[in-house]
Amino acid sequence: METIAKKKRLVLFGDSLFAEVAYECFTHDSPYEVVGFAVEEAYITKTSLLGLPVVAIEKLAEVFPAVDHDVYVAIVNTQQNRLRKRLMEGALSKGYGLASYISSKADIWHNVTLGSHCFILEQNVVQPFVQIGDNVVLWSGNHVGHHSRIASHAFISSHVVISGGCSIGEYCFIGVNSALADRITIGDDCFINMATIVTRNLEANKMYRGQPAKPYRDDTRSFFNILL
Repeated sequence: METIAKKKRLVLFGDSLFAEVAYECFTHDSPYEVVGFAVEEAYITKTSLLGLPVVAIEKLAEVFPAVDHDVYVAIVNTQQNRLRKRLMEGALSKGYGLASYISSKADIWHNVTLGSHCFILEQNVVQPFVQIGDNVVLWSGNHVGHHSRIASHAFISSHVVISGGCSIGEYCFIGVNSALADRITIGDDCFINMATIVTRNLEANKMYRGQPAKPYRDDTRSFFNILL
């Protein structure tokens, strides 16, 4: 792999396995130098990770000032992606720039619209005229068909097929090996279990599974204890 000149310093929020993956990706496939990790003070369980310091988010500015550090929040779909959103917005309000990671091994068409603070891993195929909002995660090996739209704060796991002209609402989670037919609309806050086949539009704020998809629990927000 070609060596990439490091021009920016980055702090990763989180100390989970996602944070470790993010460290590898930013370190070896981006212009960023990862210099540390940050966790909310009440949840700190270690002082270092991968040889770098773990600091309290509440004291971040004292150690890693915003003037020369950016942030990426390496948090999965906790609270249906709202924890990642909250920490991202908190960093932004304190003057930090928001980093995105786009794998050099992802195939993204030139006219794709991509928001801020996104994380796109290897072997993703994103076809022409796709729109992707802010704070979206595409784990490895997905197909996002032409003219589809993924709204902000969504998490698409791995080997998901999104056919052409689909619309996925905010805060959605789509599980491994799921597939959407053409022109499907999925409402906000849908949780789609692994290996689900979606052949019709899905109502917002429900949990789905099966082939074809059927709701198995109403009110995703209540299940994840989300207060609006």
